[in-house]
Amino acid sequence: MCEHANNPPPTRRTFYGLIIQAIGAAIAAVIAVPAGMYLLMKPKSAAGEDLVEIANLSELAEGAPREIVYYRTRVDGWKRTREKATTWVVKTGQSNAIAFSPNCPHLGCIYHWEDDGEKFACPCHASAFSKEGKVVGGPAPRPLDRFASRVEGGKLLVSSQVLRG
Repeated sequence: MCEHANNPPPTRRTFYGLIIQAIGAAIAAVIAVPAGMYLLMKPKSAAGEDLVEIANLSELAEGAPREIVYYRTRVDGWKRTREKATTWVVKTGQSNAIAFSPNCPHLGCIYHWEDDGEKFACPCHASAFSKEGKVVGGPAPRPLDRFASRVEGGKLLVSSQVLRG
């Protein structure tokens, strides 16, 4: 018997069907690969800590709170955004400083330093805090929150990580 009787040669219709299936599979792969990577891979993040140099410690007066405005990079999933940030810094020693979050721990209002009263004062609900961030008046439930920070080579480095007061 002839071999062609069991396996007829492919027709034009069969060939086009295979081509259409191959194109469909390629389109599905183009869509599925990025979607799978998005769902299965971790987003980019700052390698290690996200410390930003905000001040030269030698330029700060010891015990005098100073508001410092700086720029940091915020990573939100795959998106990196450069944003303006602020912190209150109190130099506590030759090579030590505390960087406070600018938000009152009561309801998140922005507080300020009052030289005459020697305190941080929140205008929203009259909370008050010492230079060390301790509550000295008002409804605040805890001391001022701090940013994780450290001093390297005389420079104050601050993280966006908030440490509860």
